[in-house]
Amino acid sequence: MALAVGAGLTAPDTGRAIGFSDAVFAIIITLLVLDLRTPEVPPGGLLTRWPVYLAYATSYLYVAVNWLNHKDTFHRIRCTDRGLHWANLGVLFSVALLPFVTAVVSQAVEAGDRFDEGVAVALYGLVGVVLSAAWLYHYLSRHGELLQRHVTPRFFAVERLRALLGIMAYAAAGVVGWLVSVPAALVVLLLLPLFYGLSSNGFYDLRRRLCHR
Repeated sequence: MALAVGAGLTAPDTGRAIGFSDAVFAIIITLLVLDLRTPEVPPGGLLTRWPVYLAYATSYLYVAVNWLNHKDTFHRIRCTDRGLHWANLGVLFSVALLPFVTAVVSQAVEAGDRFDEGVAVALYGLVGVVLSAAWLYHYLSRHGELLQRHVTPRFFAVERLRALLGIMAYAAAGVVGWLVSVPAALVVLLLLPLFYGLSSNGFYDLRRRLCHR
């Protein structure tokens, strides 16, 4: 049972929030895998379904990267409050939408209707926007009392730039998929998790690694 350490704060042990979040991430990964199925295509048509494979690979990578970002974020948190718990639930809710939108993209591509494909990719981009907007950086940048003593609120104020970049980039990918090209949008959606994976420990760490090359 958590001991109170201040108004609205819980004990420094954040294990309960981390354990619950890890369980949700594991369920999301499982749902993605369970939805994988052998495509029903005529002989020689497997390669025509490459956007489906790319969508699943992108979603798996996206969930993995969000788990990495979540882990590295909680390493910098000393204690929690009710607002942070709600913010964390918002992140988990957004990530939990990925199996659904991945299945929507898969079914649209398999049906071969260009309009539905565009709408499905736009929906995927919208989920990315919601997730970027929900990320914990926004809350933590305003609540330095929750952070480890060696972490300043400025760290998360800078990290908010990554979330804002995600809002703009996922919105752009959704518009491109809807109005221009579904394959081009899927490539952009794949590149974004790669960027967030490289910078999962923060812009500072990414800059340090690039400078030492």
